[in-house]
Amino acid sequence: MHAIEKIMARAAGLPQVRTGEIVNCRVDRAGINDLYLQTKRSFLEMGGSKVHTPEGVVMFLDHYAPASTVSQAAVQKEFREFCAEQGIDKLMDVNRGVCHQVLLDSGNSRPGMVIVITDSHTTTHGAVGAFGTGVGATDLATILLTGKLWFRVPEIIRFTLNGAMPKGVYAKDVILKILGELKADYAVYKAVEFTGPAIAAMSMSERLCLCNMTTEMGAKAAYIQPDETTFAYLAARGVDVDPADVFTTDPDFVYAAEHTYDVSSFEPQVAAPFSVDNVADLSAHAGKRIDQAYIGACTGGRLEDIAEAARIVKGRKIARHTRFIISPASRETLLDAIAAGYITDLVEAGATLVTPGCAACLGIHEGLIAEGERCISSTNRNFPGRMGHVKGEIFLASPAAVAASAVAGEIADPRQYGV
Repeated sequence: MHAIEKIMARAAGLPQVRTGEIVNCRVDRAGINDLYLQTKRSFLEMGGSKVHTPEGVVMFLDHYAPASTVSQAAVQKEFREFCAEQGIDKLMDVNRGVCHQVLLDSGNSRPGMVIVITDSHTTTHGAVGAFGTGVGATDLATILLTGKLWFRVPEIIRFTLNGAMPKGVYAKDVILKILGELKADYAVYKAVEFTGPAIAAMSMSERLCLCNMTTEMGAKAAYIQPDETTFAYLAARGVDVDPADVFTTDPDFVYAAEHTYDVSSFEPQVAAPFSVDNVADLSAHAGKRIDQAYIGACTGGRLEDIAEAARIVKGRKIARHTRFIISPASRETLLDAIAAGYITDLVEAGATLVTPGCAACLGIHEGLIAEGERCISSTNRNFPGRMGHVKGEIFLASPAAVAASAVAGEIADPRQYGV
């Protein structure tokens, strides 16, 4: 079996599982965000009165953080009351940040777990060796009722990344390059594993970015084999990993497909409107004027991303016609960035700091773009209306490329700024 299959087998109480089987798995962490009030309503409509495993439920008030309309405030109020009624003590309120980073920061994501959240980018947690996947409101309501959910065991695709990452090239460039070649529907309801020397050399921040964006090729889950980098990252968050929770793939496991890349030859990439797989070398779009640069979200708002941006803008100024918005992924990220001086460097350069959370990534508030405006962003999606007006344009790139573009006022290669 593959490590993912072993996680699913344990959660289902089975000795083994195979591709295509339907299995009913115990869910270790069930997360609900404030876009999904229907979860509570479905729970009640299905006859629910008491949540099955309240200690395994995490409530995230991250998409409307803080509420910018009366209706958003009412949704969050209802969720707070639900948590109090049901004894759900893992309420991550509007001061905490994006669900995936908050789950990591709070020690609630670790190897061997089955993690299910009402957010498609739950694939992020594959970077720590968990089975993480996103579902809708009715499925999550089923977990609230029973503590379990059914899954079809997915086919698994392996990506082997060889070579060393060149200066100015990041995990975001790697995943965009792959998406550009294989397209956005390549891995629908399949799982994706990353391995190879380039992965071994990557920081956890970069691994999290890779796994996060497998959602953009349709993946149900992602996976990176836990190693010393993983264990050190989790230890810093108070997690002492049990060896019994770290699964490995059997040597005779047969993958549905395998792809090998030498990242040594990669260039900075950009996904142009209006699809995440509309990818080209950044040089093909260099010089295009931008109105806004945005760093944030569960894809590109971690401390390492903010640090790269701060290094680029330190001692410089943001272009006069360009807005540069920074939304840290979590409260802990913000505190660490303040302590390191990154926030001071960014604000002095002209950047605008907004609340840790999803913010403009999904076009709700704190940095929307107007008709005809162009934004370069470290987020994960660029379809029409994603960050504001349907006739605005979003270009996806690495945080370093976003920061370089903010300084230049146009799409710019971060290597011009010494990264």
